[in-house]
Amino acid sequence: MIHIYCGDGKGKTTCAFGLALRAAGRGRKVLITQFLKSGDSGERVAMAHVPGVTLLEVPERMKFTFRMTEEEKVSFGARMKALLEQTRAVVEKGELGMLVMDECCAAVAKGLLPLADVLSLLDSVPEDLEVIITGRNPDPALVERADYITEMKKIRHPFDKGVAARKGIEW
Repeated sequence: MIHIYCGDGKGKTTCAFGLALRAAGRGRKVLITQFLKSGDSGERVAMAHVPGVTLLEVPERMKFTFRMTEEEKVSFGARMKALLEQTRAVVEKGELGMLVMDECCAAVAKGLLPLADVLSLLDSVPEDLEVIITGRNPDPALVERADYITEMKKIRHPFDKGVAARKGIEW
């Protein structure tokens, strides 16, 4: 089944990683692909120690997309496509019980990852593979395919008052 965790609230990645932890705890092999994240996140550091979980490589640091130049966006888009193809290669081995595609919705919405490529991957996954997709602004084609959709709605967030992201809480 396909799960989407979306919305403008905090917790999309946290939910996806929690589900991945649950799956790994039950002996499922999990692949985590992160599209708009860097390696400097607490959940990623912890998940790297969980047996049965594979994390595909991400940049150690990266800019927010709104701070990227057009040239950087093109370069980063090529990296996103390569990451998706790497994901496809692992999926095709048929050994996974769960695939997490963190920030996939946002990567598609920002034009860094072609929707057609994501849909092609979804069309090719084994029937028993659970797929978790996160990010803001999921494309209607992704929404249509999803079996679960959970929207995180921001009511209040310290960032709105100028409080920067805190290590161990937001990252």
